[in-house]
Amino acid sequence: MRATLFFIGLTVVILVAIVLLLRSRRLKEKYAALWMVVGLVCIVLAAWPSLLTHLANLVGVQVPANLLFALAILLLLAVCLHLSLEVSNQEDKIRRLAEEAAIARQMLDAMRNGNTPETDQTTEPSK
Repeated sequence: MRATLFFIGLTVVILVAIVLLLRSRRLKEKYAALWMVVGLVCIVLAAWPSLLTHLANLVGVQVPANLLFALAILLLLAVCLHLSLEVSNQEDKIRRLAEEAAIARQMLDAMRNGNTPETDQTTEPSK
């Protein structure tokens, strides 16, 4: 009973921390939703430990803790995949912004030198 109360209390503290991070805008909603669901599942499993045993029997897992570890590993893999996708998208956006900044810098330099970007040609004009 003490362990159940400890884990429920720990999960509630984590959920409160997630809400505080969300309210202070340090955590985005799309990430907070996932962690809120995980926290609620942890509260349910801590409150009713026999539920994990029934789920393990339903799936065919011998030891309920193995099912919990497998689910945790799958969750972490999904989070890693999601964050990898986010990093890839951010890299594309940063590259595009760097290219646009370089073009804008080149146009500004051309204007400072008295050339307009249209007349500043690197190739010879056609005859």
